[in-house]
Amino acid sequence: MMKFAWDNYKRYAFGKNELRPLTKNGHIGNMFGGLRGATIVDALDTLYIMELGEEFREAKSWVEKSFDLNVNGEASLFEVNIRYVGGLLTTYYLTGEEVFKNKALELGEKLLPAFNTPTGIPRGVINLGSGMSWSWGWASAGSSILAEFGTLHLEFLHLTELSGNPVFTEKVMNIRKVLNRIEKPQGLYPNFLSPVTGNWVQHHVSVGGLGDSFYEYLIKSWLMSDKRDTDAKKMYNDALEAIEKHLVKKSAGGLTYIAEWRGGILDHKMGHLACFSGGMIALGAEQAAEEKKQHYLDLAAEITHTCHESYARSDTKLGPEAFRFDSGTEAMATRLSERYYILRPEVVESYMYMWRLTHDPKYRQWGWEVVKALEKYCRVEAGFSGIRDVYTTTPNHDNMQQSFFLAETLKYLYLLFCDDDVLSLEDWVFNTEAHPLPVNHTNFKAKASMQ
Repeated sequence: MMKFAWDNYKRYAFGKNELRPLTKNGHIGNMFGGLRGATIVDALDTLYIMELGEEFREAKSWVEKSFDLNVNGEASLFEVNIRYVGGLLTTYYLTGEEVFKNKALELGEKLLPAFNTPTGIPRGVINLGSGMSWSWGWASAGSSILAEFGTLHLEFLHLTELSGNPVFTEKVMNIRKVLNRIEKPQGLYPNFLSPVTGNWVQHHVSVGGLGDSFYEYLIKSWLMSDKRDTDAKKMYNDALEAIEKHLVKKSAGGLTYIAEWRGGILDHKMGHLACFSGGMIALGAEQAAEEKKQHYLDLAAEITHTCHESYARSDTKLGPEAFRFDSGTEAMATRLSERYYILRPEVVESYMYMWRLTHDPKYRQWGWEVVKALEKYCRVEAGFSGIRDVYTTTPNHDNMQQSFFLAETLKYLYLLFCDDDVLSLEDWVFNTEAHPLPVNHTNFKAKASMQ
């Protein structure tokens, strides 16, 4: 599958950001501010791990010869960080090839002006040429988004480690300081924060899109620090406790799900993006106090089971973008606008963690169901495409092979069937784009703070 996705990208869209497999051409889009080759940078480590040597060399050669960072255009700070910076850092750590480190550091420098705000909370959009930054037009009242400014920590610590420049670590430590200082409604973190005042802009809380990877990076910061970053651990524990108290619900049919919270009113829906949380909670359970360990493993298994149900209850055996638990419907999308599947990884990501942490064979079975469904409904003549409605077996394709399909979905599926020592969870922490970063077994956090 990886080779098929890569070969078609190479044939029809090489150097563009993503392949449009139906029209057999490339897509550039406006998320990456003029940067190109998103699929190449996102796929590098997957190609390497899968030992697709020739394909990896093609990708590396493009990075060396054609990857231009001198671009003008509005880029998502978050997307450039997780896909490009993350992908380059990982490939450097896997191969030791300097070109990847140098590109990562050069790109990291270009992201720094986004932090020039009164609070140091970065704005979401940055022009990589001019350094101008602003907030997303759709984000309420010029706010920054929790999942965006909260998902820089892992990469920025490694940028400091590789450059010796403490500025990257200082920027993300300051974000944490702001978040610690501010009042949390019921212990929950709302999704929108003003980079000017440092106050929450509205009380919408979600473990799905807009919030998701902030929580993931708390537990992973602690793991990546070789369990020395106790602040991150405490923030994670407190946040998970609040989530469990206020957002975790059980449906009439016995399915455990995480609802969304709007100023105290619950919206009983769960997004596909929130399905990463089974894996996160299982990863955190390993580290919990003895008496809570089993509790969290059970919670993780229940949430992962619910996400599996969202797949099992669809005609294609692929899950919708969001599914609801109201008016008698459970784990299904009720509105047309939520029935699509865009090759997202979060459900198989949780299968991979649950397999590694429990070795219950059902997780491999569930993963194989996804493989078969992808082959049947998403594979087209020239690549893989998302589908517009998971509840019909005559698929309407969306003509997009997302870069994260190669970076995440296929990587997690592959790892689900690998031995545990391939990218062992003891030694690697996956960024939110599935780019593994090494656990710091030598104490570089102390080094960074002493400089």
